[in-house]
Amino acid sequence: MRDKTIRVLVAEPMKPCQVREISGLDDMRAIVGGHIQAVYPFRDKVALVCNEEGKYLNLPYNRPLTDDQGIPYDIICGTFFLAGLGAEDFVSLTEAQIHRYKELYDNMAVLTAEIPTPQEKHTESKKKRGMRHER
Repeated sequence: MRDKTIRVLVAEPMKPCQVREISGLDDMRAIVGGHIQAVYPFRDKVALVCNEEGKYLNLPYNRPLTDDQGIPYDIICGTFFLAGLGAEDFVSLTEAQIHRYKELYDNMAVLTAEIPTPQEKHTESKKKRGMRHER
């Protein structure tokens, strides 16, 4: 039996969201780069599917999850996708859901900066210097 094709919205770090057609678990794993985890942060029937070990694998920060006031309470790491929820499985997003979440996530990003590490002292500067008359 062939898996049915569904339309999802894919969010990659620092890129605009894209609508893609996927079919089956292999496609889902390929998008998130590993084992999938579904979370349900929305009031409507939409799942956010991400890599279940995204934070532990140090995948890049992607988008924040926000409360009703727009205040972030968590960050999704790595690429994720949004899918509709059916009675027993994921289904295609509606056009209205695609529009709503594309508008939301295309205008939201997590900006990060690397924290500089203390510079290692050069071992040459630590070498014992010879007598002044030596070169």
